[in-house]
Amino acid sequence: MKNPPTAYEDTEFLKSDSCREIRLQLEHLHPDVVMRKHEIESTIVLFGSARIPSPEEAAKRTDSNIARLTPFYEEARKLAKLVSGSEHVVITGGGGGIMEAGNRGAKEAGSRSVALNITLPFEQRPNDYVDEELCFCFHYFHMRKMHFLQRAKAICGFPGGFGTFDELFEVLTLIQTGKVEPMPVILFGSEHWKRLVDWDYLAECELISPDDLELITFCDTADEAWETITSFYQDA
Repeated sequence: MKNPPTAYEDTEFLKSDSCREIRLQLEHLHPDVVMRKHEIESTIVLFGSARIPSPEEAAKRTDSNIARLTPFYEEARKLAKLVSGSEHVVITGGGGGIMEAGNRGAKEAGSRSVALNITLPFEQRPNDYVDEELCFCFHYFHMRKMHFLQRAKAICGFPGGFGTFDELFEVLTLIQTGKVEPMPVILFGSEHWKRLVDWDYLAECELISPDDLELITFCDTADEAWETITSFYQDA
């Protein structure tokens, strides 16, 4: 009889309920160690729908409503190129759509970028533009979101579904309550976001403070967003 595997080699044990705390710790520790190794200290977060097609894909889907959102893909791609010329590093969720655009723009600019992928019941694989050594896969959403914010200097939200709303409102809550340092929260597509959420109505109902509206900046182009980010830190 050969020796059984050591505890840290026993995959079945590590995946058991008893080891959940260990898995959580590892999901924090591994990306943190790797990013420190690569001296990544300041990131710009790009998030939005994985469904928004690239121009190449949109050309094949002319009958699809979502193809009309392709200009946001291009703005995310442009913003990533602007970020890549600075001390900041682009970080995305590593999937398709807006996430792909962010990693793609960084790669086209000759810069590295970070990808925080997630295991899902349906297939999600890293896009073709991620840096392999800076691509991480998470099981726990909250650990993934923690890494999005750990080095973030700005949050750039593009149109998206439930996941995008989840990420956006958690960030706003953390800034509003002082759990994280203030930073630009930029929403691409002024008309889109103001149609989705009646932000002024929330303030009128006194569900948020009028000052809370200042936590959000609406923009329509990558140049506007980059100007907002650079101005914020010049004035700080």
